[in-house]
Amino acid sequence: MRKHLKRPIAVITALVLLSAIVAGCTSASVADPAPEAPAPTAPAETPAAVDTYDEPAAQPTKIVVADAKTTHHLNLYVAKELGLFDKYNLDVEIIATDDNAASRDLVVSGGADVFWTCPTVAIAAIANGAPISTIAQVKKPCTSVLLVPSDSSITTLTDLNGKEIAGISPTCEAVISLTVAARSAGAEFNLQRLAGGPAITALEGGAVDGAILEEPHASIAELAGYTVLFRDVSENIPCRTINASNRILSSNAEQLKDFIKAVDEANAIILADPAAESIVRIAADYTGAPEDAIINGNHRLLFGVTLEVDGLKTLGDELISLDNIKENPGDSMFADEFKGITW
Repeated sequence: MRKHLKRPIAVITALVLLSAIVAGCTSASVADPAPEAPAPTAPAETPAAVDTYDEPAAQPTKIVVADAKTTHHLNLYVAKELGLFDKYNLDVEIIATDDNAASRDLVVSGGADVFWTCPTVAIAAIANGAPISTIAQVKKPCTSVLLVPSDSSITTLTDLNGKEIAGISPTCEAVISLTVAARSAGAEFNLQRLAGGPAITALEGGAVDGAILEEPHASIAELAGYTVLFRDVSENIPCRTINASNRILSSNAEQLKDFIKAVDEANAIILADPAAESIVRIAADYTGAPEDAIINGNHRLLFGVTLEVDGLKTLGDELISLDNIKENPGDSMFADEFKGITW
């Protein structure tokens, strides 16, 4: 019997051992699980970088203006002092000159880009081949007038015959218009070439019989008791133009257009109140003119930018009749870049 039991006992023993092994493995898995590896964590999103880099501001365009100071150029000074040029990213430098001819020469030589002047100065220069063009009007009408002593014998155009009359230049549009009007009346006067201040001095000293003066000198003489004559002779003549070198027109036409926009904004400010304290102060600071004269005459300076094309061409014809030029430049005096803008 012992022999027969040996085998079943061996089998049972093997089964028990196997069960123990299996139970041990199962128990280990359930009762003490191995720690799971943590799930990978997505890296925190980095906030999108804020682009704090600013494009460098464009450098202002430099425009140099040659200027013979007068209240006729007040829109230039107001645009400069009130920051209107800065608004258009323009760096405007004003170089003082002695007279309109000196301003013209500085632009022609390349020392400046723009100048304000009596239109006849620009017309004659263009007719003679100067590399400049007219880009805008400054004002109309011409406000230059003849002033004589209150007891003067001159009361009509005919009375001008043989008289000594002070005036800045034979090519000044006011001098031209009075010369033409006097000739039409059968009179010829002798022109003494004197600018405003010296002309008043000559008038006061009796060295001349009358003086053709522009603002503010016209108001200075008027307030001193001198009589204004023949104001209507020049009232339809365009007065002052803004002119630029062809060089800057080729390289910076768009910036010149912005320049004229700034000037026109100054025009609106002046026209709203020509005697405003701030306007009078700017005029006095730039020109040295007495404030009472500025207040007296500023309302006559009707600033604008639109070119008086027909009137300027007529001035060209009058320059021909006076043998100052041989040919009227006509439309060629005006900058093509400003066609449809100021003319």
